[in-house]
Amino acid sequence: MMCHTKGMRNILAAFMMCALGFAQSPPAADPPTEGEAPPIRVTTSVVIAPTTVRDRKGDFVDGLQLQDFTLLDNSKPQRITADVRDEPLSLVIAVQRSSNLTEILPKIQRIGSLLNDMIAGQDGEVAVIGFDHRIQVMQDFTTETEKVSEAMKKMTPGSSNHALVDVTMESIRMLQKRPANRRRILLLIAEKRDKGSEGRLRETLTQAEFANVAIYSLDISSVVAGLTSRAMPQPPPPIPATATVAPPGAAVTPTTVDQNYYNGNWVPLFVDIFKGVKGMFVDDTLDVFTRFTGGKEYSFISDKSLEKAVQGISEEIHSQYLLSYNPSNLNEGGFHDIKVVVNRSGLEVRTRPGYWVAARPE
Repeated sequence: MMCHTKGMRNILAAFMMCALGFAQSPPAADPPTEGEAPPIRVTTSVVIAPTTVRDRKGDFVDGLQLQDFTLLDNSKPQRITADVRDEPLSLVIAVQRSSNLTEILPKIQRIGSLLNDMIAGQDGEVAVIGFDHRIQVMQDFTTETEKVSEAMKKMTPGSSNHALVDVTMESIRMLQKRPANRRRILLLIAEKRDKGSEGRLRETLTQAEFANVAIYSLDISSVVAGLTSRAMPQPPPPIPATATVAPPGAAVTPTTVDQNYYNGNWVPLFVDIFKGVKGMFVDDTLDVFTRFTGGKEYSFISDKSLEKAVQGISEEIHSQYLLSYNPSNLNEGGFHDIKVVVNRSGLEVRTRPGYWVAARPE
């Protein structure tokens, strides 16, 4: 089931992403220090919350109506509007082809037709990008499965770097040019950590929201580790403990950060990304992209698990609800937490954590 916003074709260019800038006091704040980007301020009137609903067995729940949902923005109930209809997908597949993937790349190249058929579907269109430190469009948007497969097979291992943030930005720009009546999806097939990008994470996240792009990923880090005999411990939060926000009086330790992050409290992590905390090191770029845009990160270790991961992405995309609303509390600056509740018991509901809005000058 695919649910889309009523009037999506008429969404204004100021769509969605409330500024990554923060309230300044006084309004005429000191200029940014050297190397620090100025606040980004964007007006928004429509917010879309991609929402996945599963039952206790983990199966997707279909057939829910608008009245079955309650959406809270900063704990304030909002009026949801949505249009349930099947709209075609525009999908960009961005594949890492760095020099350390000599043995892995052939496995990925074989699933070109599977990605086209299962995710994009009959009315979908697909573009293919290969990247190391460079970004190469292997195939512009096409509806022909054979061209997608051929583009995947043309990729060869490149340099040692993989500019994950940069290729994400380029993919978003490509999707942004597609007609507004198409759902925009980016699939990143890459290692979780960026290596060599010139662009910045927060600007890329802003662009993803502005263009209404949902990001999914196939994390190949475990496969790389298996081939190089490197142990893969539990990944740490993308943001270090020293760059997170804890409740007043609470000590910020790696343990408390881990508990917050893995229990779903990602708000402090996104806060620090948008504040542009100096010296911040993002360990899992894929996870930040997918969580923030309402997508999901998948991993695989074999051909069979790779196909299963692709199937999982396909099922989620085609079973997702897109809940649209006009926030009634845009006068509240800072982070707006989004929470979606379904009026049925025993269901797991997942949506993106929220968005930013700049404080308005007095």
